[in-house]
Order: sequence, then structure tokens, then C-alpha cells
Amino acid sequence: MPDTLKLAEYLLTRLHQLGVRSIHGVPGDFNLKLLDHVEPAGIHWVGNANELNAGYAADGYSRIKGIGALVTTFGVGELSAINAIAGAYAERAPVVHIVGTPPRSTQDARLRVHHTFGDGEYTRFAQMHAHVTVAQASLWDTQSAPEQIDTVLTQCVLHSRPVYIQVPLDLVDAPVDAGRLTWKPLSLDMTAPEATTPSQDLALSVVLQKIKTAKQPMILVDGETRALRIVDDVQNIVQTTNWPTFVTNFSKGLVDETPSNIHGIYRGSYDPKAKAFVDSCDLVLCFGPHFTTTNSAQSSAIPPKAATISFTDNEIQIGEQTYRDIPGQSAVSRLRKELSTLDLEPHSDYHSENNTISLASLSSTETITQAKMWRAISGFLRPGDIVMGETGTASYGIQELRLASHSRALAAVTWLSIGYMLPAAQGAALAQRELVASEGYNGLSQARTILFIGDGSFQMTVQELGTIIREDLDVIVFLLNNDGYTIERVIHGLYQKYNDVARWRYLEAPSFLGADAGVFTARVKTWGDLQNVFAAEEFTNGKGLRMVEIMLDREDVLEGPLMDLLLVEKKAATQVNGKA
Repeated sequence: MPDTLKLAEYLLTRLHQLGVRSIHGVPGDFNLKLLDHVEPAGIHWVGNANELNAGYAADGYSRIKGIGALVTTFGVGELSAINAIAGAYAERAPVVHIVGTPPRSTQDARLRVHHTFGDGEYTRFAQMHAHVTVAQASLWDTQSAPEQIDTVLTQCVLHSRPVYIQVPLDLVDAPVDAGRLTWKPLSLDMTAPEATTPSQDLALSVVLQKIKTAKQPMILVDGETRALRIVDDVQNIVQTTNWPTFVTNFSKGLVDETPSNIHGIYRGSYDPKAKAFVDSCDLVLCFGPHFTTTNSAQSSAIPPKAATISFTDNEIQIGEQTYRDIPGQSAVSRLRKELSTLDLEPHSDYHSENNTISLASLSSTETITQAKMWRAISGFLRPGDIVMGETGTASYGIQELRLASHSRALAAVTWLSIGYMLPAAQGAALAQRELVASEGYNGLSQARTILFIGDGSFQMTVQELGTIIREDLDVIVFLLNNDGYTIERVIHGLYQKYNDVARWRYLEAPSFLGADAGVFTARVKTWGDLQNVFAAEEFTNGKGLRMVEIMLDREDVLEGPLMDLLLVEKKAATQVNGKA
């Protein structure tokens, strides 16, 4: 390796070391010279339709691959992407946002150039991003730049949150010391320092004692398990103990759903039988809690605190007692090792019903409804599938699915920015293809990304269907056409025009956005229509984009929170408008 590299080469080499093989973004005049270095670094460039979509795609990529990156230009480009970066921060997606900025001389002279506020102030955009990223670097000289890059990327990995790097145009080709690339390698295996403090020993001794004496224990796996990089250890603990295990919407797919001790998503008060069992447990091991209201059934799915032991980034909470400065990776790894040596006592099991429905058992002339649709679709899923549910009825629907082995499910649970899932599906599918190609995807030779998205959300970011087509990604889109924002209708404005959307010819979108004439599309209204789609070889075993439009009633929602909201709204609308 040469003694020096161009700054852009250094940055891209570091990203390559971390496993980034594709970078998303949009070209702009302050990042064009940087983009010249992407492909030579062995990284695929994915040009998106706009910066917001690029941020969503990088987020989806990161949740499958472990880290993602996007490049935007200064000001207009980065602010277009900032909503996606904020969502990545809220839901702990490790995304590196690289921004090409004006030359240092331009900034020093406070010139009133384009993509600025015209007042000579160049720091405002970085200040905005400081609120939605865990670390930032404004590169300004060649001596400090390599260390700044390494520090920011390390923080991205350790905290599983987005970071922000500004690269001035005149620094892109500047030579920097390449030595750190060899003597300080970076990888996704980076961990926080191993804790050897008495606090960790004490906490784990208390945990093990409670485990040994528990009569009715259980496990609750939440979504920050991915951010803590403890998925494999937690899976091992679930298998070793064989304890009843529940997940949340945020963690669906992080635990293999096929064993008998896995009982799906814990819905709190919306599943009285499960809630009674959880409330009666004398021990709940909770990994990676993320108890936002939308991820915890309006807080009713938070287990009783007195019986709960929670493992977070740097703490173990045992009932009311908090043991601090204990890295989650270290603690859970030690717990896994300790459990492998224990002879655990038999425990009280929990029995859940298999609610899947055979599609063939449904009347071919009956209209499709969500009450049955999700459980009927479970039979279509295969090992390795990535299943994605857009904010709205789809994000509730995928909770009903029974995933095959080695599958993942993605649903927004905190940020809930509609339109996110279509670009995220592009990023996730690209990451999935890279893993399959590298033989790092559980030995599978092929896999699919399956997106469920409503018509309103689809209209937000439809342009990325073109990117999916251009990248020749294996993505199946189920478009739920319920004639508008049903999720908003049930919250408020059941009959209001502001919850309507334009009535597009959705199945013509692939053709308009570049697909060949042979792309599979279908519109279904009945179970018979859906059976015919699943029986079509070009759909089930085809390649590339496939798209199915499912026609649903405006007010068709699942039992549970959405149905409760719908009934309240119907009653209110009846009182105001006299409508039934």
C-alpha cells in the first residue's frame, strides 16, 4: 500500500473495510469529484431519484448489511435527506451521510454561492445534522482527516446510529497518510471495551441467581437487539433455555420463528391470553428494549418491571436496580456462556395457536379482506425472505405473518415516515443480493424481498421503483389499494377529502419507470385471483420486479388497535354527519 492516498480514497477504503459494497445518493456539483472515486474503490454507485429516497435506501441497506452510506451535495441535497437520517437515528440504523461541501477558500471568504442561504454562513446545515446523528466531522485539513474519519465511523458502528461527514471539494484529491488503514483496521466486529468491573460481575451473578430460581420464566426480544449486535447470542439463549419467547414488531425476524417456543409478537392488552401469561411470569429476560408506544401496543406490552431484567447498550436493569457501564455485547455474551453450563429446571410453557390459513381453503369468489389475507399469505413465504410492511395497515398486517427460517421483517415502529419502505426495499434487496453472492446469507443461493405498501405511501416515493428495475433486484411488491390513507381515516377524518389520494393506474408504473414488457403484474380482488397469482411460475419463481395490486375496501383493517380506532371514528362521524 502506498504511504499516501487521496482523501476520498481513504474514506471509501474505510467504508469498504466495514462491508459497504454499494453507496446510494444523488450527484451534485459539490460532490461530483468525490463520486469519481466510488467505483474505483470497489463500491457500486446507486443513483437514486432524490436524496430523501437515497437516505431511506441506505437505511434499508444498513439494517440488512450492518452499515450503509449515502452521498449528497451541500445544502439542498443534505436537507432533502435529513428526514431519512432522523428516522435512522430514531430506529438505530447505522448510516454514514457524506456531504460534498464548497471549497475551503469559498467558505473562508463567505462567498454567497448557490445551495446556501446567501449570507456567507456555512455551518448551519452541520448544526442541523448534529441533532440527528451520533457523531459528526467537518474535514478541514489533511493531517487530522484520517483520524476524524475513523472516529466518526467507529461511533456509527458502536452506537448503530447515523453519522455525518463533510468533505470540501478541494480536499477530495488531497493526499493523506494511509498508515492507519493497516495498523488500525475497522470492521463491524468492533465492540465497546470489555467490562471487567465488579459491577458487571455483580449484575451477572444476580441475573444467574434469578434464572436458577425462576419457576415461570420467559424471554422478550426487542428490536435494539440488532443495534447491540447481540442477535446471534440471543438466538442461542432462546434455543438453550427453550423458554417461551415473544418478540416485538421491531424485532420480528431477529429470532427464528419456526421452533415451538416462539410465540410471535407480544401485543399486550390486545392479546389477553398472552398478557395474562406474561404478567404471571416471575422472570422476563428482555433484550434490546425499544418501548415506544407504537412498538409496545400503546405501552400495554411492557412486561412487569419487578420481574424484568433488561439488557441495553451499557446497562443491565434488574427490577428497580440499574447496573451501569456494562456493555450489552459483553454482558449478553457472558450470559450465553454461563447458560450453556447450567442444568435449567423445567418451566411452565405457553401454548399459542397456529393461525395460518390455507389459501386453498378460502372461497375463490370471496372478496379479499385483511382479516384473513395475512395469515393466508404466510404459506407463500420462503426461507431467506425479507418482508417489509409500510407504515399503515401493512405494518400491522405483517405482524400476523409466520416467517420461514432465516427471514427478516422490517416495519417502522417509531419514526413512521410514510413512503420509507419502497426505497428501503431497494436498499434491503441490494444488501440481500450482496450477501447471497458472498455466500454469507445462511447458505441460500437465492432470496426475495417482499414489500407490502399502501397506495398513499406508494405515491410518496414511487420513483424508486425505477431504481429497483435498473438494478434488476428481486423485489415483489404487494400494493394494498384501499383508495387513500386508510391509516389516517381510522385516526380521524373517516370521510374527509384530505385522506383521499389520486387514483393512479398503479400497474402501469413499472412500464413507465423502465421495466420491460415481460414484468409480471396482476390485480386481485378475490381469493381465487390471489390463488392464480401464487400458482403462476413467473411470479412465484421469477426474477426481478413483480407487482400485485390488491383491491381492498376503504375501511378494511385488522382486529386490534386499528379496528378500535375505526369504531370510535365511525361513531364520531355518524354523530357529526349522520352517516352510518
